[in-house]
Amino acid sequence: MNPSESHGPASSSLDAYAGSPGSDAGENAGEKTLFVAPTKAETAGLPAFQGLSPDQIYVPRTRAECQKAADEILSAGLSGFDTEARPTFRAGQKNNGPHVVQFALTDKAFIFQLHRTECEETAADLIASHHVLKVGFGLKNDRKQIRSRLGISLNHALDLDQVLRKLGYGKEIGVRGAIGALLQLGFKKSKSITTSNWANPELRPAQLSYAANDAFAALTVLEALQSEGLLER
Repeated sequence: MNPSESHGPASSSLDAYAGSPGSDAGENAGEKTLFVAPTKAETAGLPAFQGLSPDQIYVPRTRAECQKAADEILSAGLSGFDTEARPTFRAGQKNNGPHVVQFALTDKAFIFQLHRTECEETAADLIASHHVLKVGFGLKNDRKQIRSRLGISLNHALDLDQVLRKLGYGKEIGVRGAIGALLQLGFKKSKSITTSNWANPELRPAQLSYAANDAFAALTVLEALQSEGLLER
């Protein structure tokens, strides 16, 4: 199975915003800051962002499940995207991530754990595919880790930090700031989950929710930008 050769619909209206392989849209553009994202304290007082529920989060394990997930992602042609890696705590310690790659659609998310061969192969094909636009935040580090572990480039990707920077927000507003600024909602990120062991063979429900909703929130921000007329549909 090679998803990169599938016939999923192109996201042509957003192609102009996606950086070329190995780059981020808007990088080195030197845009002027016009807007300031809400602080962590300010977003803490906002109504909570309602992400995906546990029954909307899927963890493929078999080749057939990976194939089905890839078919859905490619059919959508557009996905929220993120990766997770086991953190390092000592100077010089090598990070061999990513260990988890997540793709979110409008009503579900797929969590690929790369210790499973079938999942690694499918995730790699989707990452390299030009048939699905991957939308996320702070993708520079993801690109680096993907290249190091998988030996491939993250193709057809849109870094929303760069998009929002071009619209006048400060550099790397991040998913929390973007959800607060555009939706007036609070997006909570637990440091204990962020720094948890993403290489565990079985992820905890809190880890699955965190991973899925990071990717889902990116897709939600893109939709908000489009509804406000700030990005073409």
